[in-house]
Amino acid sequence: MSKAPLTLYLAAPRGFCAGVDRAIKIVEMAIEKWGAPVYVRHEIVHNKFVVDSLRDKGAVFVEELDECPTDRPVIFSAHGVPKSVPNAAEARKMVYVDATCPLVSKVHIEAQRHADAGLQMIMIGHEGHPETVGTMGQLPDGEVLLVETVADVAKVTPRDPAKLAFVTQTTLSVDDTIDIVAALQTRFPNIVGPHKEDICYATTNRQEAVKAMAPKCDAMLVVGAPNSSNSRRLVEVGARAGCNYAQLVQRAADIDWRALDGITSMGITAGASAPEVLINEVIDAFRNRYDVTVEMVETAVENVEFKVPRVLREPA
Repeated sequence: MSKAPLTLYLAAPRGFCAGVDRAIKIVEMAIEKWGAPVYVRHEIVHNKFVVDSLRDKGAVFVEELDECPTDRPVIFSAHGVPKSVPNAAEARKMVYVDATCPLVSKVHIEAQRHADAGLQMIMIGHEGHPETVGTMGQLPDGEVLLVETVADVAKVTPRDPAKLAFVTQTTLSVDDTIDIVAALQTRFPNIVGPHKEDICYATTNRQEAVKAMAPKCDAMLVVGAPNSSNSRRLVEVGARAGCNYAQLVQRAADIDWRALDGITSMGITAGASAPEVLINEVIDAFRNRYDVTVEMVETAVENVEFKVPRVLREPA
């Protein structure tokens, strides 16, 4: 029986960003340098396949520092941590390596700089997300106020409306964030923004590629984890950009084939913490069922690379 034809649009850029790549390398190099086990506070990046692969190599994932022995190295995840975490590691005389994405660290530095200038911070982000927790934890309690939506802006009660600055989580929807920033600037005309947008290049690039791809597609899949903020935003961007069916899948086994019955065009992208092997697995699943023609939808070329910390480049 002949297979039905399917045009498969592949977004570019997609998948791993430089911060994720660096974080994974940090864990691998730490195991190489100090041997197993190496402890990692929180999932190094939000992807089960990546975490399981590193666990197989000798990484032990924990949620809190007090779950780690003091005689083994600990790595802080790419999302960043509150200042209290490295302080506690130092107090316990632990060897630690910070795998925080440099673009998240930039937001931390920015928040501290504004606080030093006497400004109270407003953070645009998702409550409870590790990156938001880490950024808010750079300053004392009450110094960073969180807003998630335009509606939250009307309810926020700063100490002094004339002395405010804002930062954002790096993995938000670009379009949603524009609306929240506009609401902040309308309510607080003196509010100070970042010198350069906080939403990272990789988040922006992946969203732009989805916007270009979505109108061509009957359906779209985002390969990524349910706890990955940037992956979930890609689903929302795809739906908003005109794709009637946009879904998040972790692996090919998660694809709902009945929902895709009758499609002739399919879009595929991946969140910044999803490895290419999982994207290829999804493409192969479509090749098994359809006569696939692949077309690339490329909106940017990325050549960003971040160095790993010096401690891992030095001999043991």
